[in-house]
Amino acid sequence: VQLQASGGGLVQPGGSLRLSCATSAFAFNSHTIGWFRQAPGKEREGISCISNIGGRPSYADSVKGRFTISRDTAKNTVTLQMNSLQPEDTAVYYCAAGRRPQPYCSPSRGEYDYWGQGTEVTVSS
Repeated sequence: VQLQASGGGLVQPGGSLRLSCATSAFAFNSHTIGWFRQAPGKEREGISCISNIGGRPSYADSVKGRFTISRDTAKNTVTLQMNSLQPEDTAVYYCAAGRRPQPYCSPSRGEYDYWGQGTEVTVSS
């Protein structure tokens, strides 16, 4: 399973970015997709996931209300719309895929088997 994360960049506080995680149709339809981030000197943090069973999303408290995860079935892509970005959102963002069926997914690292390369997000004025 291969995953390609894209969409990172530099944005001012209060701004928005849209990250994409592209994968194969097989992976998209049979795996839970999660988004994680790792800031310098910090542990990798799970921030959101979306189940391939019913498309239910889940969010960490740190991003709830600001980030929205969604599935684009036409493009086999999971997007993460990030609004109201703050400097503390600065990190390398990774997407990952988990084989275990998760009708109610959890952005917990142990649930994910495959990882894409990161895309860097910097929030700064």
